[in-house]
Amino acid sequence: MLDYVYGQDKAVADFVAQLIPAVRPYGFSPASKAIGVVDDGKLIAGLVYHNYDPGAGVIEMSGAALPHKYWLTSETLRRIYDYPFLEMGMQMVVMRVSEEDKTLLRVLAAIGYTFILVPRLLGIKKNCVLCTLTFEDWSGNKFNARDHRRFAVQQKEKAA
Repeated sequence: MLDYVYGQDKAVADFVAQLIPAVRPYGFSPASKAIGVVDDGKLIAGLVYHNYDPGAGVIEMSGAALPHKYWLTSETLRRIYDYPFLEMGMQMVVMRVSEEDKTLLRVLAAIGYTFILVPRLLGIKKNCVLCTLTFEDWSGNKFNARDHRRFAVQQKEKAA
């Protein structure tokens, strides 16, 4: 059974940074927030929320996991997206993904992300896919079919 770690932002962010080659040399900002995914007492995956723009209601998300670990469950997805959308009130999350990472892009497409190819954003010969997910696309996707009442209430509260 998976456990989730909150309040250990630096430890989880450092773990994630070590697994992402483009981030490894620099790490994440100390202001970043993170959620860790633990299996059998060991950190196996993490999500880092950074580049927070409260005026626009947008936050960037980066994540990584140890290879060959089962961690992306429906409960994990709920926790990943509840934080920016329901707890922080963001209207969109953004991820930057290498054009070559077909597996992650396939997962993000299933979740409902929209893709924009940005040439050279990750380096002179490294194209990036800017992946965006709005609150409406998240709340209306197939993973949330049973949670529509929760999202409808949240949207009404935001409108008031």
